[in-house]
Amino acid sequence: MSVLIFTENWDGKFKKLSYELISYGIEIAKKLNTSAVALSIGNVEDDELKVLGKYGIKKVISVKDDRLNNLVNQAYASVISDVAGKENADIVILSNNYSGKALAPGISVKLKAGVVAGAIALPSSFDPFTVSKMTFTGKADTKIIIKSAIKIITLSQNSFEVIESPTDVNIENISIEMKDADFQTEVKDVQKIKGKIILTDAEVVVSGGRGMKSAEHWGEIEELAELLGAATACSRPVSDEGWRPHEEHTGQTGKIIAPNLYIACGISGAIQHLAGVAASKCIVAINKDNEAPIFESADYGIIGDVHKVLPELIKAVKDFKSEG
Repeated sequence: MSVLIFTENWDGKFKKLSYELISYGIEIAKKLNTSAVALSIGNVEDDELKVLGKYGIKKVISVKDDRLNNLVNQAYASVISDVAGKENADIVILSNNYSGKALAPGISVKLKAGVVAGAIALPSSFDPFTVSKMTFTGKADTKIIIKSAIKIITLSQNSFEVIESPTDVNIENISIEMKDADFQTEVKDVQKIKGKIILTDAEVVVSGGRGMKSAEHWGEIEELAELLGAATACSRPVSDEGWRPHEEHTGQTGKIIAPNLYIACGISGAIQHLAGVAASKCIVAINKDNEAPIFESADYGIIGDVHKVLPELIKAVKDFKSEG
């Protein structure tokens, strides 16, 4: 038995999310007194694969194929399932991002495995196998029991600390025989946003709502975000009005994020919006309505006009950085 960890890459590079998965998987392997194996799919250089050893992984399986440079769900699910069989893995770990959410069901069918989607902690029990996840839009957590022989866990971002434990890495390059049926979906073109921090990867997010009043006032959001090295986001009404692009919309029908710090500016805090940001480690809310629902979920609240508060906050950050 072993623990298989799918370490997704972005243009041949790993991100913090991959290191969280490695740290999480290794801790599970330790508790089960078994081994953890990382799986990389796509053309990733050996030097980058060796970086995973910084976080304690001793074995990395690399599957390189030009057809796998872009995510094709059926093909990736076949590769992960095949490697899980070869490694006798009874636990498969993925991220709970768009890729993981797309892949987990297909892998589950192939391996006849139970799934916990959006885990937020290590299993609290291994007999029965019990894992916690958030529910009720982040207002509570629930424990899920998996009874199948093989288990699949998708881990929520920022829910487990990155643990450095440097070790030597053995890289095993293998080929997987794939069927033409695995590539029935063809990726024709991939368009990526460049020159800005990707929202789902951001440690800090500055977000604006209808309280910003118009797109013309967004300069303050962008300035604060730049000072903090943050990504920008918005509520659904803002994207519906066309003030901001839809890829910045966070919420139940938008992107689900889990930054370390989420600053909500002029956002009332509808339950649909909170569903997308509830996993944030710390929420700071700025709103002139002291009864705005956002304050019930915020760790820190500033009651005041966002157009008066933001300039003061920007000035305070600049002063702090200049002193440093």
